[in-house]
Amino acid sequence: MAEHLGIHSPRVGELRDLRTARGRKEQGRFAFEGPTLLAEALRSGLKIDELYVSESAYERQPVLGDVEATGTETWTVSERTMRTISDLETPTGILAVAQLQYASLASLFSEPGLLLVLADLGDPGNVGTLMRAAEAFGARGVVVGSLGVDPYHPKVVRSAMGTIFRTPLARAEPAELAEVVANAHAELIGLDTTGAALGAHHFSARCGIVVGHERQGLGRWATVCTSTTAIPMVGPTESLNAAVAGGIALYAASQAMAISA
Repeated sequence: MAEHLGIHSPRVGELRDLRTARGRKEQGRFAFEGPTLLAEALRSGLKIDELYVSESAYERQPVLGDVEATGTETWTVSERTMRTISDLETPTGILAVAQLQYASLASLFSEPGLLLVLADLGDPGNVGTLMRAAEAFGARGVVVGSLGVDPYHPKVVRSAMGTIFRTPLARAEPAELAEVVANAHAELIGLDTTGAALGAHHFSARCGIVVGHERQGLGRWATVCTSTTAIPMVGPTESLNAAVAGGIALYAASQAMAISA
């Protein structure tokens, strides 16, 4: 049976801090909301440390029983408290807390396969969408630049639609990544309008697709790319959205690597 958590509990302040990158880093935890993401977390085998449910939602969400059956610490909260800890303008009434999960760079490059490198992207929606594309096209993991948006930002977690619970994730600096790539005899292919046509590129068995910042491009990551490639366009559009471009490149790479395997 769930216990009730009052709005003046110290836990409420800790949960509210999880809405910030600093709070998530200090606590080593992140929060996500809603029955859909909760069900995805359960299917993915993610260990949920704590669950907070509004009084109105407690009796009408079947998935809550599945979580409680695992022994997860569960608390009911008032609607006012839920609005305090939620990142949403209209809270769903369900907020779960789990540990941040980061893999080492070396582990991502330890075996052949495709990787996605996000070069300090700043838009949470683009980051989440690209994570979904990486999983869809068989990438082994995702590397996120240290100056980009926090990959556990609530908007990233929502737009990733459960991918973040399953896909190995690492944060890195360019020099750190370059060293690991060299040791693994891998290649990094940057998306850049001056690169060779995507369709003509030969993808090695170990490669990473590097997607640049929405406005600044590859920036400080350009020097670690072993080559660059561009997506040919027949229309007058100047450029593609980062998530669209990255999705196209991941698909092309996955197809080419499957053929050559």
